[in-house]
Amino acid sequence: MKFVPETLEGVNIVSRFDAGGAGGAPMRLWVGGAMQQHSVLVPWAGDVQRWPVATFADLTLADFERMAAFAPELVVFGSGRRMRFAPPALLRPLVERRIGIECMDTAAACRTYNVLVSEKRSVLAALLLDGP
Repeated sequence: MKFVPETLEGVNIVSRFDAGGAGGAPMRLWVGGAMQQHSVLVPWAGDVQRWPVATFADLTLADFERMAAFAPELVVFGSGRRMRFAPPALLRPLVERRIGIECMDTAAACRTYNVLVSEKRSVLAALLLDGP
């Protein structure tokens, strides 16, 4: 699915998402013009960071501490091909800092993230790109 959002100076935008799947094709997304084939953390501004989480089952407390370190007002968590809620025990670093979190599948998270950054919100997209 190709997204065609308005370009915002100094703001990261997910410009395209490909769910893959057919024939074992991996999920991919583009932030600006840069293709990503691995899970990423996409802050509203600054560098996109590789996120070393290959599957939903690999999530740890440290992953959510890393999200909290960005100090966003909201984290949009893309849980892969299907929507899964992060285990409540892992959310503690966000809850303690009063950072909101929304869980959804990765395609929906990309769309939601783009809407929020277009509203000039300080949002972090934590996007899991899991296998087929």
